[in-house]
Amino acid sequence: MSFAPLIESLGRQAREASLALATTDASRKNAALLRLAVLLGERADEIIAANQKDLAAAAAAGLPKPMIDRLTLDPKRLAALAESVRQVVALPDPVGEELERVVRPNGLDIRKIRVPIGVIAIIYESRPNVTIDCAILCLKSGNACILRGGKEAFETNTALAALIVQALADSGLPPHAVQFVPTTDRAALEPLLKLDQYIHCIIPRGGEALIRYVADHATVPVIKHFKGVCTIYVDRDADPALAERIVVNAKTQRPGVCNAAENLFIHQDVAATLLPKLAHALGRKDVELRSDPAARALLKNEAGLKLVPASGEDFSTEYMDLIMAVKIVPSLEAAIADINEFGSAHSDAIITRNEQAAKKFLAGVDSATVYWNASTRFTDGFEFGLGAEIGISTDRLHARGPMGLRELCTYKYIIYGTGQVRE
Repeated sequence: MSFAPLIESLGRQAREASLALATTDASRKNAALLRLAVLLGERADEIIAANQKDLAAAAAAGLPKPMIDRLTLDPKRLAALAESVRQVVALPDPVGEELERVVRPNGLDIRKIRVPIGVIAIIYESRPNVTIDCAILCLKSGNACILRGGKEAFETNTALAALIVQALADSGLPPHAVQFVPTTDRAALEPLLKLDQYIHCIIPRGGEALIRYVADHATVPVIKHFKGVCTIYVDRDADPALAERIVVNAKTQRPGVCNAAENLFIHQDVAATLLPKLAHALGRKDVELRSDPAARALLKNEAGLKLVPASGEDFSTEYMDLIMAVKIVPSLEAAIADINEFGSAHSDAIITRNEQAAKKFLAGVDSATVYWNASTRFTDGFEFGLGAEIGISTDRLHARGPMGLRELCTYKYIIYGTGQVRE
């Protein structure tokens, strides 16, 4: 079966809607968002019922617990989704913001103005909250979007997309401003990736295999991060209690997400005293430690730990599970070098009381987000005050880190003249 006609129709309708949205004032966009927040509460039972179908199918398919956690919607998470919608309403509308202005000697008044990108396609797996997050950010920033979710959350995504369409209709906005691809057939993905006459940007969210497939096959610009290999470096001047609190949180608070820490590096000067305490704290949370020889030698006599020798690939692996690679490093400089070599340029942290060491780490680690004495779990649009995020980028052009409203805009130049001609 060819899905090309369906996808082309979605793209054409999205482009038409995007042109209308680009000049829609903030009050009308906010009205649609507030209506969606209300519907998320009013129709919670319906959404959870759809989610239960997905969860039952996931359990039958043997999906791992972290994946099921990402898939799950409950009343608390639905309430958080509604709150994220309200937070986006409260944010300033970025469209029309003047970024720069210059008046040339000939009198030309040149203004650089923030405008929507146009049509954005989001291709994602598992997490149904992405349906809401992406739709509301695109709508507020004046973009139309095409959502293509994974099969694991198809029932939930379908129910959420129906609420979004209802909110648009109730508010008098273009009904095709948010569209959901009504199939998870892989054959529908190929024409979507090549619909560059209508789609201006693709954002994939999911596992590395999906993101690489999108990046390799798309003729539309792709904003992405392939994986989240995040590292906590415990410096020789680290506060032990602070180190334990941050390391345990970064690894175990929600291990199945891209900003969870996968690596623990610790300075050799404090490894003998601090590493066993950190290892036991992680062990109490059932974390398996994949340790380099030096770390393993320090921990081999510690009872109750899950110790596994680290392989050459462990320090560049995104586990998304209760597994952490552990390494003893000889210096701050070595930690920075290893993070830049083995990491994914996503989120990395230093724990230290030494300001000079912290500043060297913050400057030297080449990642989208770098922390001093804080958990990597904060790399999130909601936590950054963006209201929500459409994704996290480790690219270097256009956007980097959590992407909110401003990152969903480009700009154009508007020039005011009084009859100037070029001689």
